[in-house]
Amino acid sequence: MSGSDTAPFLSQADDTDDAPVPGTPGFPGPLGNLKSEGPEVPDPEGLQRITGLSAGHSALIVAVLCYINLLNYMDRFTVAGVLPDIEQFFAIGDSSSGLIQTVFISSYMVLAPVFGYLGDRYNRKYLMCGGIAFWSLVTLGSSFIPRERFWLLLLTRGLVGVGEASYSTIAPTLIADLFVADQRSRMLSVFYFAIPVGSGLGYIAGSKVKDMAGDWHWALRVTPGLGVVAVLLLFLVVREPPRGAVERHSDSPPLNPTSWWADLRALARNLIFGLITCLTGVLGVGLGVEISRRLRRFNPRADPLVCAAGLLGSAPFLFLSVACARGSIVATYIFIFIGETLLSMNWAIVADILLYVVIPTRRSTAEAFQIVLSHLLGDAGSPYLIGLISDRLRRSWPPSFLSEFRALQFSLMLCAFIGALGGAAFLGTAIFIEGDRRRAQLHVQGLLHEAGPEDDRIVVPQRGRSTRVPVSSVLI
Repeated sequence: MSGSDTAPFLSQADDTDDAPVPGTPGFPGPLGNLKSEGPEVPDPEGLQRITGLSAGHSALIVAVLCYINLLNYMDRFTVAGVLPDIEQFFAIGDSSSGLIQTVFISSYMVLAPVFGYLGDRYNRKYLMCGGIAFWSLVTLGSSFIPRERFWLLLLTRGLVGVGEASYSTIAPTLIADLFVADQRSRMLSVFYFAIPVGSGLGYIAGSKVKDMAGDWHWALRVTPGLGVVAVLLLFLVVREPPRGAVERHSDSPPLNPTSWWADLRALARNLIFGLITCLTGVLGVGLGVEISRRLRRFNPRADPLVCAAGLLGSAPFLFLSVACARGSIVATYIFIFIGETLLSMNWAIVADILLYVVIPTRRSTAEAFQIVLSHLLGDAGSPYLIGLISDRLRRSWPPSFLSEFRALQFSLMLCAFIGALGGAAFLGTAIFIEGDRRRAQLHVQGLLHEAGPEDDRIVVPQRGRSTRVPVSSVLI
């Protein structure tokens, strides 16, 4: 077994030497002759020797991480399942209810870099245990807030971001240190199945628990209990593998409660949207990974191109789902199904891209900044922005149920256009993906290091002697 768990909680990660390395025979040019095929995959015995964990134990760790990821998204969308009750209880409008998610995402976004930094340097298992325990405690506390303290609900939802930031930035890097190549892609696809499934289950659980208990507060008391189980599983099952060892193929020091059928029948009648989200997420994630895996044989840019196709293809269907909402609910559900399936295709692939273009000692930080940028440009402000646009539109129309519906409908149409912009961004990514992946592979193999300030110099003769001068001086 790896000795990582016996190290102190704030034990430093392994240091890496970024000093320049001399030219390597057989590797002409600055990058050398990198083989075109993918990285070699160690056999199960080799992986066990490198990570200190058996194949079964590694798979069990992924299962625990999937459970916690599902729990995180259940908690996030439980609030959505009881949002009308929250609005009624606190007497708030669309913009204030949208602010609940904005505060959470903003906190999550700001704290992600902090945990990215810690995740690249300290024991990842204990960071996740502490974050999830704190998140469970705060979520439970938020269910006891009186109606005149809406600001306190906003505060607690912001603090929930601590737990999610501590987990989301770190868990994928553990999977990356347990598996490599296609094995990693498959495990990441399993891990990211938890996003759509957890989102759908959160919406369903929130509504169902509220109906059973007759009080929406109980919906917020389900996930904290499951969070205690998550902490115990993390502590007892998860072991921290050496960072980057599986990619170097070496164990040297690493770089630094009715029947189930009755429930299904009841849920199918009440909560179609939650079921669609579950089904389309599973279908979309699996479809995206499989299409990308097959296309990689012919096109090394397959990953970003599949993501681009998914986003560009989803945009018109999501627009039509909103546009048809009043005219035909059946058509709306069909368009949502197709749009969400295409939208889900990129989740596991994006995580895979990030992990193979970044060296192991910087992956948690990279995950953190990916979370910051994605939420900064997405759902950090979008719930509040959509609610604000809706409120502004309603003020300009005569008050009626139809005007409320139209206001939200027109506001939500903005999302389809943003999705199309995301697809265009992935097309741009396809231009650079090969070079970035090649540099990361060479860095991990010790064949390429970044040049420091002293390396931006060349040797020139000067009065019979040689001296090192900056390249810029020679160019001038």
